[in-house]
Amino acid sequence: MENCLVVMQPTFLPWAGYFNLMAQSNIFVFHDDIQLEKRSWQTRNRLLCGGKTTWVSVPIRHISESQSINETEMLLDTKWRENFRRMFVLNYASHPHFNDANVVVDQIVETPWAGVAALNESINSYIATKLSITSKLYRSIDLPIDGKRTESLVKFCEYFSATEYLSPVGAAEYLALDDFVGRAPCKLRFQDFTPQLYPQSGQSEFVSHLSILDVLANLGWSKTAGYVRDECNSRLQAAV
Repeated sequence: MENCLVVMQPTFLPWAGYFNLMAQSNIFVFHDDIQLEKRSWQTRNRLLCGGKTTWVSVPIRHISESQSINETEMLLDTKWRENFRRMFVLNYASHPHFNDANVVVDQIVETPWAGVAALNESINSYIATKLSITSKLYRSIDLPIDGKRTESLVKFCEYFSATEYLSPVGAAEYLALDDFVGRAPCKLRFQDFTPQLYPQSGQSEFVSHLSILDVLANLGWSKTAGYVRDECNSRLQAAV
């Protein structure tokens, strides 16, 4: 049996492909001790507002250019929480499974999160559980692993005795440059998840790659669980 490892940054309300990776892995590591990137998926994602794609960003405290994700505090901004809830209700209340998605929104706005890593990891873990994803979840900050980029990935593979490392296709170039295949003790495989069209309430034209909240509001928990699994184990490409 394959011992499949995935290592991903803890991102804010990620798209369905993130949970597709989770669903395919036995072990999933939130890589939370790496550098925070400004205006990245770590702190923002996209929803539909008035039929148009809109960014929703988490307010955070910048303390240095080199701060890591797990060191990054959320600003306790009640106005942001109120605005986020109002925006979501205004634009998604009429969706068929609004209540399923709103449970997630409630957790975001009602919990006094200390940091963005805690927020992202807790919310993504909760969503994974609701989607019946059984991958074992870890935080890199809790593991005895150091090193940058591919060096740390190789060490994660060794630590967990992985037989397979599953990566998003977007990482293929740097993994090749760093000779991951030559250094890692396991196979490298790439995800090729293409999100299928689903009915988006009030939309005449489908908008893809939105936050998982959009999928939930339109499909509900049960169908979203199937949606993120549709291409599991069927659209993987072996590394060349």
